[in-house]
Amino acid sequence: QVQLVESGGGSVQAGGSLRLSCVASGRTFSSYTMGWFRQAPGKEREFVGTISRGGGRTYYADSVKGRFTISRDNAKNTVYLQMNSLKPEDTASYYCAAKETISLITTIASYDFWGQGTQVTVSS
Repeated sequence: QVQLVESGGGSVQAGGSLRLSCVASGRTFSSYTMGWFRQAPGKEREFVGTISRGGGRTYYADSVKGRFTISRDNAKNTVYLQMNSLKPEDTASYYCAAKETISLITTIASYDFWGQGTQVTVSS
């Protein structure tokens, strides 16, 4: 089992930045591909980005490419989501997820473990 806890959400004006963190406990963090997803009220959960086990590969949704950056510190069992140039449409609950694999994963159903989410609100 892997337990995931997100933090770092909050309220920010458009154009601002936030950094989300997701701390993992349980089995070996470096064995897991990590993903970030988000869900706005009344909408389905959607893929934001993913990072490989060692951190050398990342992949992003087109909607956040160039604005969001995923990184990880395996020594701290933590994955980060740096969000810059935030827009009101980025408002959502953000979730991290984990899967023990060597591949980058973009689909919700493929992930085995999820955090409880952290709220991000971007005002215009």
